[in-house]
Amino acid sequence: MLLKLSKKEITTVEAVLDIALNGGGGLVQSADITTRQGIPPRYLEPILQKLGRAEVLVGVRGPGGGYRLARERRRITLWQLVDAMRPETDVQATPNSDALAYTLATIEADVRAGLDAVTIEALCWGKTPPEHAPNRDFII
Repeated sequence: MLLKLSKKEITTVEAVLDIALNGGGGLVQSADITTRQGIPPRYLEPILQKLGRAEVLVGVRGPGGGYRLARERRRITLWQLVDAMRPETDVQATPNSDALAYTLATIEADVRAGLDAVTIEALCWGKTPPEHAPNRDFII
């Protein structure tokens, strides 16, 4: 398998799926996620906070607090989750690296498109969209 997600990225997807499946429109406490998913609390909390800053989750502090999705499951993609966990890097191209930089940018664009085609909604239903299916979005 060419693409392999990091442990942090997999944990991110697991946590968001847990919230999507167990939230029911309400809040999900991080302690419940750690119990269900077997994720250590010290590892999970920074991930949830990053997802809050990335506007994937909304966190509510205090007694009875927890996390909920910041938007509908169909509007959150795998790419958004992976991208939220990526460190910010400032890569400088050298004159000899133009071809490599272009190749890597092309590959990254393809990976991004693939991950962007899979929503949390699809994962909740255990489905991924067929290849090249149009992304339909109906708002009533």
